[in-house]
Amino acid sequence: MRGRDLRGELDAFLAQAEPGLIDFRRDLHMHPELAFAEYRTTERIAARLSEAGLVPAVLPKGTGLICEVGDGDGPTVALRADIDALALADEKDVPYRSTVAGVCHACGHDVHTTILVGTALFLAGQAAAGLLPGRVRMIFQPAEELPGGALEVLAAGGMTGVDRIFGLHCDPKVDVGHVGLRAGAITSACDKVKIRVKGPGGHTARPHLTADLVFGLSKILTELPAALSRRVDPRSSLSLVWGRVAAGSVANAIPDDGVAEGTVRCLDEAAWHTAPDLIKALLEPVAGLYGIETELDYVRGVPPVVNDEDSVKLLREAAERALGRGAAVPTEQSLGGEDFGWYLESAPGAYARLGVREPGTAVRRDIHQGTFDVDESCIGLGVRFMAATALTALWEGGLPGGGPQVAEAVRA
Repeated sequence: MRGRDLRGELDAFLAQAEPGLIDFRRDLHMHPELAFAEYRTTERIAARLSEAGLVPAVLPKGTGLICEVGDGDGPTVALRADIDALALADEKDVPYRSTVAGVCHACGHDVHTTILVGTALFLAGQAAAGLLPGRVRMIFQPAEELPGGALEVLAAGGMTGVDRIFGLHCDPKVDVGHVGLRAGAITSACDKVKIRVKGPGGHTARPHLTADLVFGLSKILTELPAALSRRVDPRSSLSLVWGRVAAGSVANAIPDDGVAEGTVRCLDEAAWHTAPDLIKALLEPVAGLYGIETELDYVRGVPPVVNDEDSVKLLREAAERALGRGAAVPTEQSLGGEDFGWYLESAPGAYARLGVREPGTAVRRDIHQGTFDVDESCIGLGVRFMAATALTALWEGGLPGGGPQVAEAVRA
């Protein structure tokens, strides 16, 4: 790497490729597809990679793909993008507005995908020139919005042999040209809880002769979250919040069944693993006080995304190398869920937030809103960042072939 000008090489590549990448993103934006239905999106990605001489492999269910760049004997670094859209109407007045009623890329996955395509094309050129000291695995994951896509990748062997993995997500709170970084938990685990309660029912005039199901359910709604807060280290941010409660149909009859549904969120992986058994153990005695039966349905969603500290250092170095000093900025934790956490159970890695807000604008287009959009200069900047991340991790990531001498060479 000594004597190389990575920023100059990226400049030259993007001078030719960036307009086409913006067109590619707009095409995806106009034709969004929901989780596990991303057939056209997968075809478009595969076609673009194949044109560059790469060999993409579509996942078994027919959506999403994996593509290896390079064939060196060094380490393997994975880069991941999600490709699915949201069931949400596009409310923007732009030429590339969604053409699919009730579906749009309101979370920026079209941007993530385009950045990874551009990164693959750049790194393919590096590999052809003999400048890639290892392999970079491009993971175009389906179904991030409907948890399951990351597990499909894992089941297909997508993390086999991977030494580190990196991903990013659009952040409308951060200006273009910056990336938000954080060591430790950056997003939360997110599971779903459904509790059914049953009793004999009866007249509201005689609650002592039956099981007062609504009263008992109300105690579950309040006591269960309260007990959790005293049984788990508060630093884990384990919380149970209800979103739906239903019981009964008339005012003067105690119903014989009811239901409560909510989500469990947690920033600590160890606490997340204990949550199902703990909730079950706390639920039974509360329900028993009021003579009602319970049925707990606990559905695993995603684990927390806990960024590896060394991997965050690599991201910070890559940001400064590709985007300039001060490009890496601190970012806050989120209690939103993200299935990138499943990958981190197989290899260390980190997840970054890519600034997509036009500098100086007062307009905030938040994710998961029909008005969401990005400053498209973030695409080229994202390619710079992800390409630099892959190369930095390969050359100096503490992996086979790394070390101080290699680190000095890549800086030169």
